[in-house]
Amino acid sequence: MQSALLIVPPVLPLVFGVYFLFARKMRAWVAGAGLVLSFLAAVSLTLVGDAVQPLFSVALNVTFIFKSDAAGRLFAVLFSGMFLTAGFFSLGYFKHHPNPAKFFAFYFFSLFALLSLCMAGSLVTMYLCFETLTLCSFPMVLFDRSKEAVAAAIKYMLYSITGAMMGLFGVIYLTLHTGSATFIAGGSLEQAVAEGQPALFLIAFFICMIGFGTKAGIFPMHGWLPTAHPIAPSPASAVLSGVVVKAGVLCIFRVIYFAVGPAAIRGTWAQTALLVLSLLTVLIGSAQALRQKHIKRRLAYSTVSQISYILFGLFMLEDLAVQGALLHTVFHAVMKTCLFLCAGSVMVYGGTADVDEMRGIGRRMPVTMWCFAFAGVGLVGIPPLSGFLSKWVLAQGAVQSGMQVFSWLGPVILLVSALLTAGYIAPVVLSAFFPGGGKAQAETLAAKEAPAVMLWPLIALAGLTLLFGLYAVPLRNLIQSIVQTLL
Repeated sequence: MQSALLIVPPVLPLVFGVYFLFARKMRAWVAGAGLVLSFLAAVSLTLVGDAVQPLFSVALNVTFIFKSDAAGRLFAVLFSGMFLTAGFFSLGYFKHHPNPAKFFAFYFFSLFALLSLCMAGSLVTMYLCFETLTLCSFPMVLFDRSKEAVAAAIKYMLYSITGAMMGLFGVIYLTLHTGSATFIAGGSLEQAVAEGQPALFLIAFFICMIGFGTKAGIFPMHGWLPTAHPIAPSPASAVLSGVVVKAGVLCIFRVIYFAVGPAAIRGTWAQTALLVLSLLTVLIGSAQALRQKHIKRRLAYSTVSQISYILFGLFMLEDLAVQGALLHTVFHAVMKTCLFLCAGSVMVYGGTADVDEMRGIGRRMPVTMWCFAFAGVGLVGIPPLSGFLSKWVLAQGAVQSGMQVFSWLGPVILLVSALLTAGYIAPVVLSAFFPGGGKAQAETLAAKEAPAVMLWPLIALAGLTLLFGLYAVPLRNLIQSIVQTLL
């Protein structure tokens, strides 16, 4: 009976998605109920504990399996929590839209795919859920149906399908060479492959990491993010940047630590190449963000950089580095969701998306911009906000790893990236509250504060940014217990 309960968290948003797909009229209370119930269902997985539930076979000896473990439950609560806050924000954001029901249909479908991915208990199940997520999420990019939206959606789809095909190559190889039908903490790669490290195995693994890394925006497969995020409605941008990109992180995490095993790739050229690419992506994303004038494009490039902090930690294959990566997964989701929702408020109620036109907007939209400031400063990594803790643990893990180059190069690049992050966040915040001489641009734009249904999600996320920075002991203990079973 407990195992059967694993299907409840994914099925709930699927039911609400089907409802909104055929709904003729938008009903906000139904959307709100669906978001709350989906979040509570994800939280209830903690009561189920570890369990396995085979569902159906897709081929001989290939079964669709759901499995609940601590890592999956952590991601499920995180994903559903961010969808909850962005979803309530959407109720105000789409208030004057003629029929936002179709947006909510694919919003719930995307949550269904993400929660299914969290519950995936095998490589094949994970891959099928990963592909489903692409199909469910790209209509949110397409929502406005403008020429730019169509182009962005096509680009997102092409990148995602290409990445998924690369991931499939690794999934097929690893499925044939793992000793368990389900994920096992620490990996279950055949001993001969793990010890011999044949060339085909390392090639398949590397291609697989780049494939799933496409969703996470790793160089050179990051091009879809700065195109799709500015075009999509802001609630969609928030979950794309704060949550959907984490699907790639989750798949990489599962492949390394639950299928292959870190010992099989430690010290190989594949590990070195992936570390180089992750650090290169950190710098590229931060540097490109500095050049952007469109606020959402700036935040999109920021995501490219920040997600590679996480990938760097995972590729280090060391205890503290992995802990820092998982901490930053949680903190970045909170901070970046908040930043994109703030940007959406400014675009709708401030009348601009250009960072140069936001001078003085803090006078007219103080709550929005204070929330932006909290999340932005946290993203830089300044204490006592949460970004500082995750980056500190990441850097500490790199230093203690003992790897010849990356033990010092990693922290140096993370520090440089933090300075660049300050370079593209600080001007927005400072000009919003301290416009200097002359008439503030916001007065010309007649900006005003967003309604309460849009403000409370911002306040909640900004509050979490501070709360996790001041007290993250329970979360860190949970992550530490997860990582100890893997290494």
